[in-house]
Amino acid sequence: MKQITSASGRPANEHTDGDEIDLGNLLQTLWRGKLWIALCGFVALCLGGFYAYGIAVPVYTAKSAVALESRQEQVMDIESVVTGLGGDQSTINTEVEVLRSRGLIETLVLDLDLLDDPEFNSSLQPSPRFSIGMIVGAIRGIFGAQEPSSVVSERATLDRTINAVLGALSVSNLRQSFVFELTATTQDPTKSALIANRLAELYIENQISVKFEKTEAATAWLSERVSGLQIELESAQAELKNFSTNTDLINADALAALNRQVKDLRDRRLMLAAQADATGSNLERLRKAAEAGDPAAFAEVAQDTLLDQALSRIEEGQEGGLEAFSLRREALIAQAELETARAQSQLAAIEASIADVTSRIDNQSQELVTLEQLQREVEASRLLYEAFLSRLKETSIQQGIQQADSRLLSRAVVPPAPSAPQKKRVLALSLILGLIVGAAAVLFREMAQNTFRTPEDLEAKTGYSVIGQIPKISVKARRNVLEYFTRKPNSAAAESVRNLRTSLLLANIDTPPKVIMSTSSVPGEGKTTQSIALAQNFAGLGAKVLLIEGDLRRRVLSEYFSHTHPHGFLSVMAGDISLKDAIVYDEGLNADILYGQKSRVNAADLFSSNTFREFIQDLRNYYDYIIIDSPPVLVVPDARVLGQLADAIIYSVQWDSVTHRQVLDGLKSLESVNLTPSGLILSQIDRNKLKRYGYGDSYKAYSRYYIN
Repeated sequence: MKQITSASGRPANEHTDGDEIDLGNLLQTLWRGKLWIALCGFVALCLGGFYAYGIAVPVYTAKSAVALESRQEQVMDIESVVTGLGGDQSTINTEVEVLRSRGLIETLVLDLDLLDDPEFNSSLQPSPRFSIGMIVGAIRGIFGAQEPSSVVSERATLDRTINAVLGALSVSNLRQSFVFELTATTQDPTKSALIANRLAELYIENQISVKFEKTEAATAWLSERVSGLQIELESAQAELKNFSTNTDLINADALAALNRQVKDLRDRRLMLAAQADATGSNLERLRKAAEAGDPAAFAEVAQDTLLDQALSRIEEGQEGGLEAFSLRREALIAQAELETARAQSQLAAIEASIADVTSRIDNQSQELVTLEQLQREVEASRLLYEAFLSRLKETSIQQGIQQADSRLLSRAVVPPAPSAPQKKRVLALSLILGLIVGAAAVLFREMAQNTFRTPEDLEAKTGYSVIGQIPKISVKARRNVLEYFTRKPNSAAAESVRNLRTSLLLANIDTPPKVIMSTSSVPGEGKTTQSIALAQNFAGLGAKVLLIEGDLRRRVLSEYFSHTHPHGFLSVMAGDISLKDAIVYDEGLNADILYGQKSRVNAADLFSSNTFREFIQDLRNYYDYIIIDSPPVLVVPDARVLGQLADAIIYSVQWDSVTHRQVLDGLKSLESVNLTPSGLILSQIDRNKLKRYGYGDSYKAYSRYYIN
């Protein structure tokens, strides 16, 4: 069997790549659903208009501006207790939060009596006639549950009011500036302006109040500290005075003179020590020389003129010379002893003087250090006291010249028109949203659609060409189908069948198919109707046509014809009757019909037999075209067996009914036994639904050729 290629020239077994998004197909899908999209847009536009003009409560927006002062006025050259605000982003963000602080908003609520305003105090609003809370309460009452008592405190009411006011306020900083914009949105234009202006004023007053409180606290602390420092200064002065009174103090110059004196005494002590050593050594030499008894040696040591004269007299032998020498020797020794004693006495005296002066220097040094320390403590206490006292006076002066870090740049004016709802914008957004929802719904429906509505989709999913598109035939009973084709030969259904016939004949002009099998995936897809219509069309060409009922289980041909057929082709195969006696000729069909009949043998086994193969071969000799109406592929295996004997297989797919998986599984079952359908038929197309789905445009150009 030759496979018919698709309109694009693609082989029937080639599948398209579903990973790419076809933009043209997407736009076509949206165009097909344009009515639904327009309907969604219209509905959304109506809802938006109803909200904007009927439900929405108009609100009014007023704006005031506060400028942060980056340059502070300096009345006096006195450092402030609280410095001015900086201009960095952190300071600006902090001030934005200060403007939105609950403390400031609470002051605003109390100042403007917003607790008595139903717009912000929900407890003053009238209770709704119908609410979910009422339903819940009623249900709890039915089941006997006690409703908990809800007593709202004044603080809770105030907190709710503050939350409501915060919701109506917004604070923003204008880019690259120190300006804060305060926006108030309420249902009353005057109230909006009043809230915006009062919040700005309270913010400025709060800055002054904070500075005043800080300065007052600093003044109190400084006063307490100055009093303490004064007491400390007086105590230090009293201690210094007491020390100066009870101590014999000298000044630093006198202490320096004592140091010079002790230095001189030490120098003299060195001289006296050397003198004492010299006299002691001389005395020791004289004594040793005297003890030796040698006058000459003693005279050499003594070095005395009188002694030398006495020695000369001794040497000359003069009388009295030795006595004179002895007397002089004793005198010299006595003199040396006297000098030695005097030198040691002077050394002892000078050492005593040095010790006394050194002691005086040590005592005076310690007392001078203590005196200087007390003087420094007094001076430090005096300086600290004077500094705090000066700062106290400066702070006291600042209490009267405090100024805010911000100023009111522009006051809010009463808005002449409501800021919301912006009706034109609401309508435009509603329309756009409706169109988007409509487009999304169309695309979602297209994505969720699991059936076949167009031949292009069927070809793309299966890889087989669609050779026929049969519309749905509007008849009440199956017996009227043949009458419909006979009575309306120019109808869309009749023309579709003729197109199907032409496609089958032109598929292979040299060897046109003689045995044509019609099948489908599941029952009810219109394959029997197409078999009957195709048999009538072939008979209209003057050909000899036989319609065989291949579905031995259901045998639905009797619902289309009112023939009496006690025997079927099984009786012919068994030899019970002749083919001529089993065939039923129908004048409306203008062709022969060979009905099926009930059999104890399985139909698939029967069709697989050589007897049935020979039976079909014999029928080829008598008829030009043999059309076999076979069972569905997914129900029983009969179609896969009958397909081995057919020259062409047409596969019916019911429009917008059978799923993709069913069709693909049916085709796969035929391919598993090496059967390739000659083409697919999209059957029972509902043109009314086709138009609602947006596919009806392609049929408008051809409708004038059809007579229904």
